[in-house]
Amino acid sequence: MSDTRSFASDNFAPVHPKVMQAIVDSNRGHAMAYGGDDHTRAVRERFRTLFGRDVACHFVFNGTAANVLSLMAFQKNYGAVLCSDVSHVANDESTAPERTLGMRLIRLPSKDGKITAAQVSAALAHDHGVHWAKPVALSITQPTELGTVYGLDELQALAAAAHAHGLGVHMDGARLGCALEHLGVSVEDMVADIDMLSFGGTKQGIMCGEAVIVLQPDLAADFPYWQKNSMQLASKMRFIAAQFEALLDGDLWLANARHANAMAGRLRAAVQDLPYVKIEYPVQSNAVFVRLPLDLIEPLSRHSFFWPWDPTIGLVRWMCSFDTLQRDIDEFVAHLRQLAEKLPA
Repeated sequence: MSDTRSFASDNFAPVHPKVMQAIVDSNRGHAMAYGGDDHTRAVRERFRTLFGRDVACHFVFNGTAANVLSLMAFQKNYGAVLCSDVSHVANDESTAPERTLGMRLIRLPSKDGKITAAQVSAALAHDHGVHWAKPVALSITQPTELGTVYGLDELQALAAAAHAHGLGVHMDGARLGCALEHLGVSVEDMVADIDMLSFGGTKQGIMCGEAVIVLQPDLAADFPYWQKNSMQLASKMRFIAAQFEALLDGDLWLANARHANAMAGRLRAAVQDLPYVKIEYPVQSNAVFVRLPLDLIEPLSRHSFFWPWDPTIGLVRWMCSFDTLQRDIDEFVAHLRQLAEKLPA
């Protein structure tokens, strides 16, 4: 088994040992299928406790499904979804949103990955009657795809602008724990004005699965039908639910996020004074975006793989995860320094 480590993505990380053990522990005897098991019932109650109110919880296989099926709560055949131009739903879900929802994505230009309430209001002020796609939902990524984090005041303003025009509000929380740890706020406060939440599992330490949390009781009564229709209903759901039990137990998901954030902060501190490294965006979660000399990117990625974000300008992304070690960062930065010494003066 390879022990290769990288800074490419928290999707590259292994399953947290406590989550893996939870899968093993749940693999005993027979249990009701399709969510009728004890693990699923128990973790749904845990989510109600976590959010401090009556919420519905549904499990799907991946983040694309979590985002798209969350937005089904607001689906209209003539509708549109407002989102950031760098959001995951707009750039990393292929055509799944358009194909499944039958709605247009309206990409709002972002700054450091974030959009503003003023932009939402301006987009909604535009009205071409029946000749345009009518916005019915706003999707917010927290943290953003660029690793930045919306403050509670920003979230409140965005939701207020959307709700004032009758839009539903969805949050893509694939790395929600990282945002919470950065802000130091409760999850109840974070989602106070959110209607539908994609609660990340894979990027926060589990093997396979995401949770869709219905935060408004009057929404998504038909979710089980959308889930089945979209081929996202797990028969042996206990194995997904057991992973979330482990993730929530003792706030493991927050501990994982805290560590990933801290490692990203260590990485930022280690390179911020290097003259050939330019940190592009504020480091507020587990992502570090930097510009590098083009000649450094390929040889450095051979040492520890990472994704070029925009190779034309030398922009790359370094991601940390729950299992990133201090020595991983120290060795990576040392290799970066060695490579930089060979650059032409």
